[in-house]
Amino acid sequence: MLRLSQSKRIILLSLVAVSIILVLFRERWLVLIGDFLIIQDTLEPADVIHVIAGEDYRTDYAFQLYRQGYGETIFFTGGRCEFHLTGHGARAKERALTQGLPLVSIAFDDSEVMSTYMEAEKLKEWIARNSYPVQSIIVVSDPFHMRRALWTYQQVFGDQIQIQMAPVPFELTPYRATWWKNTESQKYVREEYFKFVFYLFRHQYSWGFFKDWLASFDTH
Repeated sequence: MLRLSQSKRIILLSLVAVSIILVLFRERWLVLIGDFLIIQDTLEPADVIHVIAGEDYRTDYAFQLYRQGYGETIFFTGGRCEFHLTGHGARAKERALTQGLPLVSIAFDDSEVMSTYMEAEKLKEWIARNSYPVQSIIVVSDPFHMRRALWTYQQVFGDQIQIQMAPVPFELTPYRATWWKNTESQKYVREEYFKFVFYLFRHQYSWGFFKDWLASFDTH
């Protein structure tokens, strides 16, 4: 009985110690949880800037990168945008022309896609059709999307192309680095962890019927 009692005390004290550590360093842990999802490279000029379909601030940030000399072409995917009732690529093209970007610098594929993975595949198909070689790309999306996006592009392209990640700065998005203080950011972080695990099984650790079943849940 004494040995059991001592074991219980050790377990209880350990739980108390862990709880205290979690409380004292709560904000630090929360920062690490969010930061794990964010990948931001020191950019070098690339052949193509690929904007993953989303809100206009992604498009506008890609325009900034283009003007700064980080890409020769901006490529858009995403299919039809139900909010604006037009294709993401067609809308981006008109937005680019309105802001003075040359038509020759804009390319897009507005065929329907269901996931980030499919958008990366559309980029790969477009590159294969090009008459000029593409050796490097810059990927633009939301900060918390970056880790899953990088994993996706690495799966699609392997080591054939240099991949650089350029998250839209937080101040240009509705999200916050202190994600636990913002409802939209909380939702984004929670869903990204779920989607990243889903992608691991969907595209790498599944086969047969299980893989086909997971494919029915494809999502951005």
